[in-house]
Amino acid sequence: MSDYQDTMDNAIATDETDRLIASNKVEGTAVYGSEGDKLGHVYNFMVDKRSGQVEYAVLGFGGLFGMGESYHPLPWNSLTYDTGKGGYVVNVSKDRLQGGPSYRAGEEPSYDRDYGRQINDYYGVTGTY
Repeated sequence: MSDYQDTMDNAIATDETDRLIASNKVEGTAVYGSEGDKLGHVYNFMVDKRSGQVEYAVLGFGGLFGMGESYHPLPWNSLTYDTGKGGYVVNVSKDRLQGGPSYRAGEEPSYDRDYGRQINDYYGVTGTY
């Protein structure tokens, strides 16, 4: 066993506290819609480099085993964690989500001010853009 692996095996788990959570625990977490249906999962999230604040959760939606999946950025402040569901809840229906800003693998948008405004305007939230 390598020294690195030995160190990792003996490390104290610090991936969650009473108010903080590690990014690898957020990614993959289920996201539920306003009607209680599972919309998808947190694929990743976008963090503002300057402020350190999370701006968007990118929802992985549809597809099978990652094939054909589409990605839908949601304003981070529109998600609420529900301990009973073990996932995030967003006040958006599946139909509304499908009509919103989205992209597929290999078609990633540039997360510039215009795209940020488009996301925030669609979901009716104010943001830093």
